[in-house]
Amino acid sequence: MKFSTQSNEAPLISEELLRSSIIFEDEDILVINKPGWFVCHPSKRGPWSSLVGAVRELLDLETLYLVGRLDRETSGVVLIAKNQVAGRKWQKALEAKQVKRTYLAILEGELIEEVKVEGHVGNDPNSKVFVKQRVTANSRTSKKAQTHFYPLYSAGGYTFVSVITKTGRKHQIRLHAQSIGYPLVGEKLYGHNESYYLNFCESGWNPLWLETLGMDRQALHARRFGYLDGEGKFEAEIPSDFKFFLENRMSFKWKTIKDLLKNANSWEDEQVYKD
Repeated sequence: MKFSTQSNEAPLISEELLRSSIIFEDEDILVINKPGWFVCHPSKRGPWSSLVGAVRELLDLETLYLVGRLDRETSGVVLIAKNQVAGRKWQKALEAKQVKRTYLAILEGELIEEVKVEGHVGNDPNSKVFVKQRVTANSRTSKKAQTHFYPLYSAGGYTFVSVITKTGRKHQIRLHAQSIGYPLVGEKLYGHNESYYLNFCESGWNPLWLETLGMDRQALHARRFGYLDGEGKFEAEIPSDFKFFLENRMSFKWKTIKDLLKNANSWEDEQVYKD
């Protein structure tokens, strides 16, 4: 389903869309394929303006436990626990790095080999955007970050990649993609110019940007989440805007996607549990 991105406010979630986005549910957890543009945490626009708020309304539960949030524009697997016991279990597993998350992304430029980015990240004092991060030196306030990019398919000046992270820093994938010269398609903050982000916050999306940015959101999708080496793993279908870009900008033949994702799974499973 396509959402209007004209506004700088996140769209409201309908009950129909929320139900259709459910990947798995049992008495302890609800797993959702979050569409891009939906925020995870409650906002001032009411319960149906966020994923947690909408799920709270849907399940008629006062307290929920979000295990690993995604940025507003990032789509993919989100796990919400229905009770404290399940919430603690999954959160502890995530913190202990027993539970993993893998991503798909589309980058500007044609990446020809796997790239591992290691270093430190911290606040960007030169940016007008308070939340913006940058690659920086090791210091008292910086944090170590590590991201791996693995090219799956390149064409038309873009690359479809699998991504894993060894750390969970703010905006890590987006920042590291920019740092190696291959920013995410659709990136307003860590792309060509942060003025896109500032203008978007001020006035909403401008259709004229599409030719340059490629997509109206950052091309980042959290495809898999869970115990990737055992039971309790979940996978989110690739979103329609990814499919459209791959087919129309990169001449991708969708019949090859199964083999491509099988290749991604093999690489991800090998990498995520390495030290």
